[in-house]
Amino acid sequence: MQYFVAPTSIVRRIWGSADTVLFIFAGAAAEFALNKAVDWLYFTGRLPADPLDRLFSTVDYARRIVFADQAGAEKAIDTIAAIHGAVEAKRGQAIPAWAYRDVLFMLIAYSIKAFEVLERPLTPAECEEITEVFCRVGRRMGIPDLPDSYAAWLVARQQHLAYDTAASHFTTDLYRQYQRHLGRPRYWLLRAVQGLVVPERVRTLLALPTGAAVKPPIALYRASRHLTISQWAKSAMLPAEYRARIQALDLAPAVAEEVVPVATPRRCPMH
Repeated sequence: MQYFVAPTSIVRRIWGSADTVLFIFAGAAAEFALNKAVDWLYFTGRLPADPLDRLFSTVDYARRIVFADQAGAEKAIDTIAAIHGAVEAKRGQAIPAWAYRDVLFMLIAYSIKAFEVLERPLTPAECEEITEVFCRVGRRMGIPDLPDSYAAWLVARQQHLAYDTAASHFTTDLYRQYQRHLGRPRYWLLRAVQGLVVPERVRTLLALPTGAAVKPPIALYRASRHLTISQWAKSAMLPAEYRARIQALDLAPAVAEEVVPVATPRRCPMH
């Protein structure tokens, strides 16, 4: 069977772990709040109404692509494109191509950073593979001007961070919604994790902590990830109603649907 992402790919390892998926979306949640196209996420009202459900909806689509066969992944990608097309038609304008690229760049950046924080440094070849997979998703969606290598992505990523991020009233409101849905202790944890994984520009614009406070707990968490305490800690990151959905992230999507409906290598260059 031909897969969109090879079964042995580092991308499958990253997206097959609840740990890394939660860290990926902690980082993306921060950067989304600063993106100059965040008004598109407010247009439908889904993001501010329930940012956690929006997170899991996005995760579900990403994991279907990563773990599907070629035809299944292409169908999922086409569905995403159709959903965005319907929103564009309703609003009467097109989502900017740079905004689509920003989202893909976030998936690449936080896939790498989350894995490196929780596991080990990635090799240059693994970084190339992550970049290639998500750019292939973008090409299927018809997104133009995507980088053709990890090195090219590094340059484009810095340009997008410089030009496409800024604090706005959407930023303030979105973080207000994060706090309302998470509660204070989990909101503090979210900001701490975000500070650990986001680039300096994002950290500065959001006045996030450096993440130093959560480094010792993360070290303990990594050492105990197969023990009961690890499962408790993982579940504690989000409210109880999401517990089963978090646990399902450790399973392949086909199995997850049955449970819940709906030597250190040489590392990559700085990202």
